[in-house]
Amino acid sequence: MQVLVTGATGGIGFEIASQFASAGHSVILADLQLAQAEQKAARLTAQGFNASAIQLDVTNEADIARCTSQFDIDVLINNAGIQHVARLEDFPPQKWQQLLNVMLTGPAMLSRAVLPGMRARNFGRIINIGSIHALVASPFKSAYVAAKHGLLGFSKVVALENADINFTINTICPAYVKTPLVEQQIAAQAKEHNLTEQQVIEQIMLAPMPQKAFIGVEEIAATALFLCSPAAKHISAQTLVLDGGWTAR
Repeated sequence: MQVLVTGATGGIGFEIASQFASAGHSVILADLQLAQAEQKAARLTAQGFNASAIQLDVTNEADIARCTSQFDIDVLINNAGIQHVARLEDFPPQKWQQLLNVMLTGPAMLSRAVLPGMRARNFGRIINIGSIHALVASPFKSAYVAAKHGLLGFSKVVALENADINFTINTICPAYVKTPLVEQQIAAQAKEHNLTEQQVIEQIMLAPMPQKAFIGVEEIAATALFLCSPAAKHISAQTLVLDGGWTAR
């Protein structure tokens, strides 16, 4: 299968690309930063895997058209994400819109572009990398929470529209994962809450999770790989929550 991973140079994206490549799939590492994507793809090809890189701005229609015309994509993994932490009244409107464009409109437009090919081949898998914030909310993250909540509804509609073929779409929702994006959030939340970074980790990030641990990128990648296996062919429109028991409360 040809697997397109957006935001592929980040911690989650590259782990997903690595696990799919090691499972024998052809992976396309798509990222805004082409040089980094090429470096990461070269690391995989050096291990004997099939990997390539492409520059992709998920908010740019021309980029989406170029990417999807170049590859027959069997599996789309919508992973690209950004974050901004601020009270709503302090949230720059352009930044608010950017978060929705990257994490909701982008996945929708990419899905729209790959669906005709998937329908023609009678096979397709779309996996959205959501967040615990697709299910719950935290202060100062209005745009991020809105985008991730929207992914769940979007996925249900697309699943219904394509239930007549061998197609599934699902959303993986992890609690906090120790990635560079989260490292930045720790610093930003420390400033917003007037706490130390360690206090942010203990009192905000891990406090709601009974297991008190960050989710590993390898867990997310393995879940994505499972969703593309024959055993998951009837799992569609679902939210797979990796939260250490957070939402059990």
